Amino acid sequence: MKKSFFLFPILFVFFSLTAQIEKPPVYIGCENEEIQNLENCFNNNLKLNILEQFQTPQIVEKDNYKGQIRVVFIVSKEGNFEVLYVNSIYSELEDEVNRIFERLPKIQPGTYNGRPIDSRYVIPISIPLEQDEIAELEPNTEIVAVQNDIKDVIPPKNTLFPEFESELNIPFSHQYYDNLIYHLNSADNTHSAFKPYLFNEVKPYVDLNAQRTELLKDKSSWGGRKLFNEHFALVQGKNFWFTLNPVFDLQIGKDNSDLDYTYNNTRALQIQGSLGKKFSFSTSFYESQGRFSEYVNEFAINHAPNDNAYGLVPGRGRAKQFKEDGFDYPVAEAYLSYTPNEFFNFQFGHGKNFIGDGYRSLFLSDVSAPNTFFKISTQFWKIKYTNLWMWADDVRPGLTQDESNLRKYVAIHYLSWNVTKNFNIGLFESVITDNSNNKGFDISFFNPIIFYRAVEFSRGSESGNAQIGLSMKYKINENFYLYNQIKIDEMTVGEVFDGNGYWANKFGLQIGAKYFNAFKVKNLMLQGEFNSVRPYTNSHETVSLNYGHYNQPLSHLWGGNFWEAIAIARYNKGRWFGNIKLIVGEKGFDFENSDVSYGGNIYRSYTERGSDYGNEIGQGNTTNLFITDVQGGYILNPVTNLQLFAGLTYRSFDQMIQTNNSPMKNTTWFTIGLKSDLFNWYFDF
Repeated sequence: MKKSFFLFPILFVFFSLTAQIEKPPVYIGCENEEIQNLENCFNNNLKLNILEQFQTPQIVEKDNYKGQIRVVFIVSKEGNFEVLYVNSIYSELEDEVNRIFERLPKIQPGTYNGRPIDSRYVIPISIPLEQDEIAELEPNTEIVAVQNDIKDVIPPKNTLFPEFESELNIPFSHQYYDNLIYHLNSADNTHSAFKPYLFNEVKPYVDLNAQRTELLKDKSSWGGRKLFNEHFALVQGKNFWFTLNPVFDLQIGKDNSDLDYTYNNTRALQIQGSLGKKFSFSTSFYESQGRFSEYVNEFAINHAPNDNAYGLVPGRGRAKQFKEDGFDYPVAEAYLSYTPNEFFNFQFGHGKNFIGDGYRSLFLSDVSAPNTFFKISTQFWKIKYTNLWMWADDVRPGLTQDESNLRKYVAIHYLSWNVTKNFNIGLFESVITDNSNNKGFDISFFNPIIFYRAVEFSRGSESGNAQIGLSMKYKINENFYLYNQIKIDEMTVGEVFDGNGYWANKFGLQIGAKYFNAFKVKNLMLQGEFNSVRPYTNSHETVSLNYGHYNQPLSHLWGGNFWEAIAIARYNKGRWFGNIKLIVGEKGFDFENSDVSYGGNIYRSYTERGSDYGNEIGQGNTTNLFITDVQGGYILNPVTNLQLFAGLTYRSFDQMIQTNNSPMKNTTWFTIGLKSDLFNWYFDF
């Protein structure tokens, strides 16, 4: 059965390559043209017919409107012209387009294998109208959504990508989001920190339909369209739609260890849809087996959960043993999204969230396994305010609660304020509580506007672990902006300025910059980032109250007691892409079998520290890290971000004292494969 999943993409490609090409519609006056000239003749004659009849409405001329409308239409299998959609802010222009298309003649329809078919087209029309400004028709392309302030537009029943007009989340991967962030940044510094974004949230700033249209291939066969352009299955009605897509991550590689080879074999099914304009849902089921580079395998085994699990695959969760030295790790993610009005969005589900404008986050990252969450997003004026409640698990060996994972609870506030068009401030606070009172989530922390630090203080230090933070983003121009995060876990102001390394000065700092269209090279993004987190940050006296979930941090991947510098370059052209990432840093680990915590492992109590003073970043078993990651590839289908890719990772892990649990000092890892890039997967530790 598992072999069939590997064969499916191969058969899919073979089917699409062997399918026959359709014959385009035959417009009036084109009956005697050779078949290779039919499309040009269709374009030219239709454009002339539209130009002859088009009358610009008076209100459009009065407003001196200049812009472009896009008309989506089909030539039906009966040979009739049918307008599906007109994206215009003027109803008068829509009426004029409908009037013209109603007068167009009946023609010979397009055919496939000799059978009449519906042929879909998009035609852009520039206003004011000029004789040479109607561009060539674009066959088999996507409907372009309305780009205005009206958020309750009902998707046309025949749209290929209804998710663009939905309350669904845009899958969060850094590679894809950098493109979105550029457009958000160009639109006067919108709220870009809390991720993932909703499709309807970015719609006023990013023309997703136009971007998708540019990537579509001219494929007429069913196999070609499904592999390169469309959803695998799409069902639409008047007020609903559903999509179904297979998802793959099929990789094979080799590192410089004794492993024969590395691999990942993920097959998944993603189902999404909307009921009406305000309610959307998504669910994904992943079945995976893998064996990774030696240092990742060792991490997975050393962080095995509390039951008889073989290991913990970073970012995915519990795994059982597969064959001799592999991991079998199923994952399920799902959520419901409801937007009752222009101010609120409510989500409940099992997945990941991220807060920040950088590659890393000190507030909330998507590093650890998915968790259950409830989120309320409120947006008005220059404010976006997000409340997030999460159910996290402490799965350290030996810990259970009623034969289940030890449950803890996370409550987060994040307020984003666009102070000016160029300057944004974010205020963050969080608190973690456990179930020590056997009453579940403390009702005090469900208040959406109260200060968690005050609640923690009033109920006692053992009631929770509260943190606060400040973020800022300053846009120098539409191509360049600076960002930062400051997180305070605990701090004694007098001790900070004394500079004596007081243990309770637990805080982290992030500084970064992004440069889009760098050096005037279109689609080249450069990013630099520095992160520094002091010892014992994110840990707690009561170990279950650490800032972690499923044996990984909820913030930065490295936990605490480190500094790190990152340089990233991304470039894309059409469906081709390439990424380069360089990381250099220093982290302090604990010595093997030592009773002293040096502040790097957040799953140890800070009461195990060796000294109250003299604590500095990198203390303990000092380790220098250097990581280089290079990836390149080609996007087969933008709907699921299905990519053919190849990657090369070099990792140097130079510890002061090598321990039995230390990974290899130097790793070189090459991978190649086919994957749907729908989430971030971090192996840079």
